[in-house]
Amino acid sequence: MEPNKPKIIKDYNKLDKNLQEQIKLVYSDGFADHLIHFFDKNGIKVTALPFETEDKYYMLRMTENEAIRIVDEDDDFDEDGFLKNEVKQDYEDKYSDLDHVADQIADINEDDD
Repeated sequence: MEPNKPKIIKDYNKLDKNLQEQIKLVYSDGFADHLIHFFDKNGIKVTALPFETEDKYYMLRMTENEAIRIVDEDDDFDEDGFLKNEVKQDYEDKYSDLDHVADQIADINEDDD
């Protein structure tokens, strides 16, 4: 993460559709296993899903239960919580020119090894 990027703490459901699609592509195996914890400016522990764009670093507030529910209720994911292959292919084609998406996918794949 670049230190000069603004950090945005936001709820997933308040993001625009394109940003949600990019996040689904990066976290194609669901969100719950990728949540991190940090303390906000008031010292309150927050659980969030990190996501970086070219110009911003997002911390998407959600609990583990919310992360599971979001994926369960999203038709883009299958019953096992994985992004459906045809949806994944569509999003890969749509966002192939965005380096930040490819970089984050590569980082997650390295972490899984």
